[in-house]
Amino acid sequence: MNTRGPLVYIVDDDASVCRGLSLLLKSHGYKVQTFTRAADFLACTHPKVPSCLVLDVQLPDMDGLALQDAMAARELAVPIVFITGHGDIPMSVKGMKAGAVDFLPKPFSAKQLLGAITQAVSKNKTQVKKLAEISKIKRRISTLSPRELEVFQLVAKGMMNKEIAYKRGTALQTIKVHRGRVMQKMKAQTVTELIHFAEEAGITSAPH
Repeated sequence: MNTRGPLVYIVDDDASVCRGLSLLLKSHGYKVQTFTRAADFLACTHPKVPSCLVLDVQLPDMDGLALQDAMAARELAVPIVFITGHGDIPMSVKGMKAGAVDFLPKPFSAKQLLGAITQAVSKNKTQVKKLAEISKIKRRISTLSPRELEVFQLVAKGMMNKEIAYKRGTALQTIKVHRGRVMQKMKAQTVTELIHFAEEAGITSAPH
């Protein structure tokens, strides 16, 4: 087995389904963690590696759609492939609208499941990469002084040096120095890149 492969979580209250799916996925190079309760999945540690969740809709403690909502509330960005023996169209629509990658009615083929998982893992790789980039930007922001952060926010709003100096009642040269330090600490080559960093980090408002 490829122990470096993507991680697939399986949540299904039927232990035999967990075992069967686990064997199938491990034979295709995936690492697998199985759970029979949604709460156990939520309680476990979720490493930042490419992963996805194969999730049964009908669960005893918390159904699959409720778990999907709980994951969103916790910002747990693991793409979901729903499986169900009792699915209906409204459930499918609700799950897909909330971001599920696929909705497979039982019985499904190994090819269908593997195809859905490949798509989900690919989506997650993009998510993991984006989250890592945002984390890097936030680390850089944490190195800014309060005044530099203020200038960063005003530049992100599209304000020119003269406007910032006037707004803050500060000498233009002082603003230029702060802005230069912001560009250096944020490792931004252009103002456009600096604005992009602000948007990615959710810093788009400036102090009044």
